[in-house]
Parts: sequence; C-alpha cells; structure tokens
Amino acid sequence: MTDDAILVLGGTGKTGRPLVRTLREAGRLVRAASRNGETRFDWSDQSTWAPALDGAAAVYLMAPADPAVVPVFVQQATEAGVRRFVVLSGRGIEQVPATVFRGMAAAERAVRASGAEWSIIRPNNFNQNFDDDAVWRTQLRAGRLALPTGSVPDPFVDVHDIADVAAALLTTDGHHGEVYELSGPRPVTFEAAVATMARAAGRPIEFVELTPAEYRGELRAEGLPEEAVDELDALFEAMRAGHHTEPRDGVQRVLGREPLDFDVYAARAAAAGAWS
Repeated sequence: MTDDAILVLGGTGKTGRPLVRTLREAGRLVRAASRNGETRFDWSDQSTWAPALDGAAAVYLMAPADPAVVPVFVQQATEAGVRRFVVLSGRGIEQVPATVFRGMAAAERAVRASGAEWSIIRPNNFNQNFDDDAVWRTQLRAGRLALPTGSVPDPFVDVHDIADVAAALLTTDGHHGEVYELSGPRPVTFEAAVATMARAAGRPIEFVELTPAEYRGELRAEGLPEEAVDELDALFEAMRAGHHTEPRDGVQRVLGREPLDFDVYAARAAAAGAWS
C-alpha cells in the first residue's frame, strides 16, 4: 500500500493529528479528514464520504457515537477499494454498558464482517486527557481535579504511542485480525498523577476523591445531559472494578519499544504550559 492514500478519520483530533504527522513524515499519502479539516468528512453528511474515500486503500476508523452509520460507511469504503481498516476502540469495551461504546462496538463488528483486512486498537485513558480543555485541563488549571476513581490506578497511554501503533498497522503486514490493547508502562493513580503534574507545573493542584453520587451531582451542575452523566458514570464504574488496571503489551508487540512513561509526559506538558 506504499503508493495508495490513507484516510485518517478524525484527522485533526487527539490521535488523528499525530497519526497524520507520523505517516507524512514516513512519506505516505494521507488525507486528514474531519468536518473542518483539509479533507471534509462528516458522519451526518454522506455526500462527504465518497470524495474522502476516492483512491484510499486504508482507513483509520474513529467511529462516531451513532452506531447506525458505521456499517453503511464500512460497506461503502470496501466498495470504493479500501482494503485495510484500523479501528480506534477502547479498552474495557466488553465491561461497560452497550450504550457507552456503541459506536466503537459497531465499528469493530463492521470491519470484522467487511472482508477487508482489519486490526483493532483498544487503549487505556490517554495522557493527553489531562491537557485537553474538553476533558480535565480546565479543572487542573483551576487547581482541583475531582473524580470517582476509588483510588484504582490506570496505566495511562500517550497519544503519540497510539499514533505510532496505528501507523504501523496501516502500513505494514502481519496484523490482520489482531486486537491490541495499548497502555502505558505502569499503573498510576489519579491522585499520584495529579501530584506529578503539580510538581512538574510548579504549582499546587489538588485531587479530590468523589463518591459516584457526588460525581453525578457535579456533572449535572455543569449542565451535562443525563445521557452523558450516565455514560461517564459507567466509565468510572468500570475503572473502579479494575477491568483495565494492569498494563498491556500492545505497544511493545507492535513497535518493539516501551511506551512513554507518565512522568515524561507530565514534564513535557508542563514545559509547554499545559497547567500554567
């Protein structure tokens, strides 16, 4: 697939952006697709699908929340000549209610049934959730992160490791039918992670352990709809159950190297002003 285009859905997103950069640095022809990207792609506007797929042989599939459109897209992609899919899914997908990861689950099912080559990556929580305004950075900058973790650790994984794995799966053979769970090298509690970030940033940041009821109350106070409250609550319930506490070796198996340690991520993010 050296000369064929690779379509990266979510090409301006957290994993898509470093994936596009990695592929282009390797000399690959890449289409970075999103609603506002260089290649326009909108899950809710099927007229954008065919132009994005034209000439593409491989797709990085970051699924939407709506599961209904995913098999339609995968069928259209294979009919357009796509021969390989790499799906971004989530670790613990089997342990959370079906409504939470429904888009990801639909993507996994669709590519398995597509007749094309496929592989699936299931990462832990991203390091970069801590420096994303849409997730936890706003709270960290305010000096307080409050979550219902039950003191259960998470081997957070860096998005650059995810991107490097995805690039390898998209461009090299031998991964058809494989599901890779991706994590960092060691489990870290949220309390320890916040302490590490505070030291790196040189300022006080507090971690507060909430009960599930307190967490739901804070989410509602922020104005989140009840469906989103239920989904976030379910994610932390699965985390507290320890379903994805132990590190996994997906990064090592694909790349032949260790994943980035959380302390290294925190130092780099702090130096870039993430929590200043």
